[in-house]
Amino acid sequence: MIKTLIVEDERHVRETIKKRVFTYFREALSIVDEANSVKEGIEKIQRYKPQLVFLDIDLGDGTSFDILEALGTIDFKIIFVTGYDQHAIKAIRLGALDYLLKPIDPVEFKGAVSKAIKTLDTESQLGNSINIANHFYKDGEHRKIVLKTLDTQHLVSFEDILYCKSDGNYTTFYLFDETIIISKPLKKVEELLDETQFLKCHQSYVVNTAYITKYLNEGFLVTKTGDQIPVATRRKEHVLGTLFKG
Repeated sequence: MIKTLIVEDERHVRETIKKRVFTYFREALSIVDEANSVKEGIEKIQRYKPQLVFLDIDLGDGTSFDILEALGTIDFKIIFVTGYDQHAIKAIRLGALDYLLKPIDPVEFKGAVSKAIKTLDTESQLGNSINIANHFYKDGEHRKIVLKTLDTQHLVSFEDILYCKSDGNYTTFYLFDETIIISKPLKKVEELLDETQFLKCHQSYVVNTAYITKYLNEGFLVTKTGDQIPVATRRKEHVLGTLFKG
């Protein structure tokens, strides 16, 4: 059985999680205890050494990131739980972390827990992800993003991204020395990038404005590496006005 701890300050949410666990995963998960604060969460994680923790973002005496900072080493799977807080959601997505929205949807619950169980024996590499999410959640600043592929987690600085290209539900990140393909549509990627640095010039392309050197009248932007990026006709005025204003 997988030792599971619930850290959540709303009683009805704790009850919902327990009910979902009993309904769908009673043969796999064993809930060892509950906690409703940062202080209690730290104490019970250290006491029980759980393998899986449901972790509310906003607790009465702090945040879940306070718990993770105090623990230092994270050797358990985490499923964050949050209300519809765009700031918290963006922080979690920047770190490519797993989360559930309140009220907890049963289908999403089953998917998140099934994924956690499936990857339980894989080495945890949450340090970079948590640091990025924590930094954005607390300070509102983000200069890096975690990109997950099938077998790797890439920690990527925005300054290393030349442009992104969409291919259906996949997005390719073109860096100076490599390309990384993730299973996420460009629309979702766009929400995580710094809007002061990245510009959508075409339905399928987002460019890093710092690396655009010129515009060709044939309808292409040119990067410092010589790549030509198409500009959609309906976006041309906005793109050129943004890049070449003044």
